[in-house]
Amino acid sequence: MPKKIRVKICGLCRLSDVKHAVTAGVRYLGLNFFPPSSRHVTAAEALKLVIDLPEKVVTVGLFVDASNDMLHDVIRTVPLNMLQLHGAESPDRVIEVKERFGLPVIKAIGISNERDLEILDHFLPVADQILVDAKPSSESNLPGGNGLPFDWNLIAGRKWSIPWMLAGGLTPSNLVNAITVTGACQVDLSSGVESAPGVKDHDLIDAFMQAVKSVAFD
Repeated sequence: MPKKIRVKICGLCRLSDVKHAVTAGVRYLGLNFFPPSSRHVTAAEALKLVIDLPEKVVTVGLFVDASNDMLHDVIRTVPLNMLQLHGAESPDRVIEVKERFGLPVIKAIGISNERDLEILDHFLPVADQILVDAKPSSESNLPGGNGLPFDWNLIAGRKWSIPWMLAGGLTPSNLVNAITVTGACQVDLSSGVESAPGVKDHDLIDAFMQAVKSVAFD
């Protein structure tokens, strides 16, 4: 069991949700800059969400196959601490983004079988963190945030050379099992604490954080 579990809540759109997440002890705040998503925010909207955050809170910008121009427009407006690349970006693209913008990168990888884990390995030398997510169905136009888990047994007992996060369909009710199977020290969720897309339910956030505390130990 991990000693301490860090939580990332993604798709934050409302200031009240940001404030509640911070008070609840959420470590990473995810802002979605992918326009097709119902949780998308503009740079101007995101700026209002992250003003005056505590230093310990990490702001993460989520992008999907974004151009350099788009990344530049957001980064010059919003004080992001990390970039999350959630599209089909290659290892070379991860290197390029890190060098051009000077921010650490989380690379999201969709998992449905052992072959996807082989793809993940290619990003270990170049990314700062890996986000292990459920692979979207062929009918979905979104690379993540679909509220679906994957078979956690695929990564049971695995260890990687860089920090990683577990994502995909996590909720207050399945978090303990997810941690027990995977041994994850960091978890990421969005729809699992929502009453509607982009609308975080504060009671669900509290329930999730309580579940996190139940599997952490000193």
